Amino acid sequence: MAAKNPCAKTVKPEQAYEVWQVNDHPEYGGKWTWYVLKKYQSPEKEASNPYARWFCYVTSPYTKRGDWGDTYVSDITSIASKLEHNPLCSTDNQTTGKEKPDGTHLPG
Repeated sequence: MAAKNPCAKTVKPEQAYEVWQVNDHPEYGGKWTWYVLKKYQSPEKEASNPYARWFCYVTSPYTKRGDWGDTYVSDITSIASKLEHNPLCSTDNQTTGKEKPDGTHLPG
């Protein structure tokens, strides 16, 4: 039975499956960020395919609004590090939107 691809559906950058980043691109310079929006193969097939690709939203010093397209997995993973969180999403889970100005919670 073929392995299932859990990342086959295209998502928005805010829901990216993974985010990879390099602070100083070794070839082009500057900070580059890849938001993985779709993977075309299961993890098992991807690992054995040197031409495996991901559909990504990419930000760099050369694309202020970002760019969209397929990128070889090895081009990303060979130079970048996987981020623990998506920089497009808030990681502040201390607030609920129900706080008073003094920081205490409203009832209910």
